[in-house]
Amino acid sequence: MEFFRQNTAINFMALRKWAMSISALLALLCVLTLTMKGLNWGLEFTGGTEVIAAFPQAENLETVRSTLEEAGYKDVKVQIYGTAKVVLIRLGGKQDNLQNKDIGREVVAHLNGATLQSANYIGPQVGKELATSGALALVLALLGTAIYIAFRFEYRFAISAAVALIHDPLIILGLFSYFQIEFDLTSLAALLTVMGYSLNDTIVVFDRIRENFRKSRKGTPTEIVNLSVNQTLSRTIMTSGLTLLAVLSLFFFGGETLHGFAMAMVAGIIVGTYSSIYVAGALAVVLGLDRRDLLPPSRDVLDDTP
Repeated sequence: MEFFRQNTAINFMALRKWAMSISALLALLCVLTLTMKGLNWGLEFTGGTEVIAAFPQAENLETVRSTLEEAGYKDVKVQIYGTAKVVLIRLGGKQDNLQNKDIGREVVAHLNGATLQSANYIGPQVGKELATSGALALVLALLGTAIYIAFRFEYRFAISAAVALIHDPLIILGLFSYFQIEFDLTSLAALLTVMGYSLNDTIVVFDRIRENFRKSRKGTPTEIVNLSVNQTLSRTIMTSGLTLLAVLSLFFFGGETLHGFAMAMVAGIIVGTYSSIYVAGALAVVLGLDRRDLLPPSRDVLDDTP
């Protein structure tokens, strides 16, 4: 229970070389996985048909899927939508035997007792634009964060935070690719949320590092970073733990619709907490973080006076 003590004295930086090596290896594996297997893009990105049908009683999803496949529909994905009596049917790509205006009626006609609630067709061009917008959002978030931290703290912190922000979504995308979990708009929203969550943890640690550098005149950078991480550890564990409990409830009880979002959030909270210590903090030490870089100019002058 040492994590929950007010003042811990864990030597996190003693493992920084091992941790950074593991992070680099995981990042490389994730890049290889993404290159070879790619992402299992959701309907919003690939384009296709989405139909919501209601049944008088709970329906077997496998029966619905096999019925539609036998009717000639391609890339059929079926999941519960809200309740067991409502089913979300996704048909990937362009269906040769469908006219856009008749999509819902023709699909439901093959399902005994089903009534149509809604039907939507997403063209491939729309999906391509969504993918481009999502990538642009990630890049702009990364650049904006690096610029902010460079002005607020110091350029070594900016580089460390930028690397951490690349590290976190890369690991999450690698997991999605390896297990071929569908990556849709909710997953993208979770990815952006995780970046903000991780950044918040990193800023808290950086702020405490700067404060401790200004208070302590004798500590080495490694000692100061260790001290700062330990001082913020109880806050990090409590915040991350409570958030993780809420997200786990979505993962187990939120249904298929929220599965991708919850999966990305669970992985992001764990990886983000780790990266704020062993990626952002440790990398700043490796880059040559020094107390003089964080002191006001007037204090530097006083320190250099014999």
